[in-house]
Amino acid sequence: MKSILIKGATLVNEGRVFVADVYIENGFIAEIGTDINKKADQEINADGLHLFPGMIDDQVHFREPGLTHKADIFSESMAAVAGGITSFMEMPNTVPNTLTQELLADKYQIAAEMSLANYSFFMGASNDNLDEVLRTDPANVCGIKVFMGSSTGNMLVDNATVLENIFSKAPILVATHCEDEMTIQRNLAAYKEKYGDQLTISMHPLIRSAEACYLSSSMAVELAKKHNTRLHILHISTAREVGLFDAVTPLAEKRITAEACVHHLWFDDQDYAEKGNLIKWNPAVKTTADRDAVLQGVLDNHIDIIATDHAPHTLEEKSQPYIQAPSGGPLVQHALSALLEMYHQGKITLEKIVEKTAHNVAVCFQIDRRGYIREGYWADLVLVNLNDPVKVTKANILYKCGWSPFEGQTFQSEITHTIISGNLAYMKGKFLTNKTGQRMAFNR
Repeated sequence: MKSILIKGATLVNEGRVFVADVYIENGFIAEIGTDINKKADQEINADGLHLFPGMIDDQVHFREPGLTHKADIFSESMAAVAGGITSFMEMPNTVPNTLTQELLADKYQIAAEMSLANYSFFMGASNDNLDEVLRTDPANVCGIKVFMGSSTGNMLVDNATVLENIFSKAPILVATHCEDEMTIQRNLAAYKEKYGDQLTISMHPLIRSAEACYLSSSMAVELAKKHNTRLHILHISTAREVGLFDAVTPLAEKRITAEACVHHLWFDDQDYAEKGNLIKWNPAVKTTADRDAVLQGVLDNHIDIIATDHAPHTLEEKSQPYIQAPSGGPLVQHALSALLEMYHQGKITLEKIVEKTAHNVAVCFQIDRRGYIREGYWADLVLVNLNDPVKVTKANILYKCGWSPFEGQTFQSEITHTIISGNLAYMKGKFLTNKTGQRMAFNR
């Protein structure tokens, strides 16, 4: 493995911004200091560039196996690496759903052969696989995923006894998608009765309403408090939900944590008129007030992590009428760029971006030696030019689905280099694809 010396970078790490050199050897950060003069196989002049710990995305859908016409682990990990994401945690609603330990092992095998980024995979829960869920190894699996709302295949967990069992017996972190299915179906029936076939995307946040989110999230919090579950609620999208979470307890001591996604921080319901089904997500993008409250929750530590919920579909699938069009969209290539744009807009600091996309993910999931720029840690690093604008176009989109909700957007910052477990995996549009990422380990 080649040694790398990064010279004169502006590090953003652990609440500080400072200039230093970083020496990488055998996959790890060996030294951080000024005027490091060690001989290295590769030297990067980082004068004028900012060095971040790579983003760890705790929620992606890379669609393999079974839905590889939309995406696969190779294509989407490549897009992630170009976007400054060095590690990802992938969700179980693939085909087949990841509901057995054997199917979970199959995904790890694919990633070991194909993923450019570091990886972990969630074990899926259903109404009838509790024994399989309880076999999950806390040391090398990121968590258990529970859909407490509509989902793909056999993954809606709506049996109260099963939920009690999962929350009381889960050996590791339980991550939940929280939308109340009964509320959604009641809303959908009412809108269909009123509008028939004329339902439009603008109705999406009213059908998948704020009430549906709050009912489910509050129930998950109640269950977790009852059983002392290590609960992590994904993609918070409403102002009311933010208040469910503790902003005072240090993260390492929290038993209940929450995540916000880039699209809920960027878009609001005014954007449906232009973007249509391209920003159809579950939970739905909601009001400006909801968007602003979720951002405030990130800033004041009610919400602990920022992620993507990257979930690509083909443009043909997205072009169907609202009710048939699937929810989800591709985000990993542009998530960090969007957050850096919010920094340019004065909405968030660089230090807070790093805290929410790297440090806190490592703490929340107890990831072994990742998420920080520290000596002795894996070298998962991203170099960024904050003042080199890049416009998102069809020509530079790397997702297998070939489109982005950010198409036409000019971001003020460019991600120039991405280092994965000590390997320079990406540099100025070019990839080193003969090296794969590492399976993440967890200190549990």
